[in-house]
Amino acid sequence: MKHTKRFIWAQILLYTFVFLFSTLIGISNAEDRNVRTEINIPDILEYQTLKCDFHMHTVFSDGLVWPTIRVEEAWREGLEVISITDHIEYLPFRNDVAPNHNRPYELAKSTADALGIVLIRGTEITRKMPPGHLNAIFLDDVEPLVVDDVMESIEAAYKQSAFIFWNHPGWKGQQPDGIAKWYEIHTKLYEKGWMHGIEVVNGIEYYPEVHQWCIDKKLTLMGNSDIHNPISFDYDIADGEHRPITLVFAKDKSLESIKDALVNRRTVVYWNNDLIGEQTYLAEIFYQSIDIENPVIDLTERSSAVVQIFNGSDVPFRLKSQTADADVSVSDEVTLQPGKFSVIAVRKKKSASPSPGMRTMDLSFTVQNLRIAADKGLPVVLKLQVNFD
Repeated sequence: MKHTKRFIWAQILLYTFVFLFSTLIGISNAEDRNVRTEINIPDILEYQTLKCDFHMHTVFSDGLVWPTIRVEEAWREGLEVISITDHIEYLPFRNDVAPNHNRPYELAKSTADALGIVLIRGTEITRKMPPGHLNAIFLDDVEPLVVDDVMESIEAAYKQSAFIFWNHPGWKGQQPDGIAKWYEIHTKLYEKGWMHGIEVVNGIEYYPEVHQWCIDKKLTLMGNSDIHNPISFDYDIADGEHRPITLVFAKDKSLESIKDALVNRRTVVYWNNDLIGEQTYLAEIFYQSIDIENPVIDLTERSSAVVQIFNGSDVPFRLKSQTADADVSVSDEVTLQPGKFSVIAVRKKKSASPSPGMRTMDLSFTVQNLRIAADKGLPVVLKLQVNFD
C-alpha cells in the first residue's frame, strides 16, 4: 500500500509538472502561434514552387493531434499544400474517436481555407510488406478503399484518379536492415499504373536505392514528414530545423495544377540541408537563388581576388571545385550560406602567363548537397570576366 501511495503521488507530481511546463511554454510561444515563417526557395521556369507535405497523421488514426492543428502547424512553417493521410486499418483510438475516414479532411477544411492552405483529401493503405504502406491522395471518398484485399483497395483509389505513392519503403518496422526491396507486387502496381511515386525521404530517413528507382522507373520523388507527434516535438523549428517536404512546381495552387505537377514528376525533395531531384529543377533553383555581386575581377596588379555571391534561398549550397584552368585556381570548397554573401577566392597561378586583356572564365563546381543521384551532386558553372591586362 505504501509503495502504491508513493507511486500515485509521483504520478500526480509528474502530471502537475507537465501541465505547468506546457502552460509556461504555451504562454511564452503564444505570439509565435500567430506568425508564419516563409520558406525561401525561388519559383522556377514558369512554375510556382509550392511547399508540400503529403503524409501526416491525427488522432483519427495513430497521431497525437486534432486535424486542425496539422493545418495550423503547416501554416506557421511556411507550407502551402498538405494532405492528412490517416491509416485506414490502424485505429488505436477507436474507443475515444469514432472511426470516420473522411472526418479529418472535413474537420480541417475550413481552417485550411481560412489560412490559404490547400488541403488534399487522402489516406494511408496500411498493409504488411509486401506491398507495405501506400498513400492515396486527391480522393473524393476514402470509404471505398476500406476493403480486405489490398489490390482492391489500391484499385478503388485508382478508380478515383488518385495519385498513389509508396511510403517509407526502407522503414525498419518492415525492412529490418533498413534497405528497401522491390517485390513482385510492386512490379504489378507499377505496370498497371497504380503507383506513381515513392517516398525517397520519410521523416529522418533517406533511401538512396529508392532515389535510383525513381530515376530508372520515371516515378515521382516524394519527401514527407509522416508526422504523428506535434511537429515541435520532432523538429526544433526555433533552431532552424524543418520537416522534410516535397517541393512541387505547379502553374498555380489549384488541385488540378498540383496533381498535374505530381503526375509529371515536377518535384524536388527538401530534406535537412539537401535538395534531391532531377538536374533540370535543381539547376534552376541554384541559379535563381544566387547573385554574383562582382562578376568582373581584376588580376592585373594582384595575384588574387574574391568573388562575392549572395544566396537568397534558405538552402546552404556546398560547393566543391571542379575547375581546371591553366591560369587560375579557386577555393576548393566553399558554402554559400543562406541569406548571406559568401566569397570564392580566385588566385593567379605562379606559373601562369595569361594573354593580356579581358577573358571570360567558367568556374566549375559540384553542389554536393543538391543530389541528382544518390552519390552525385549537381554540376554548376559560374561565369566571370577576368582582366589580365
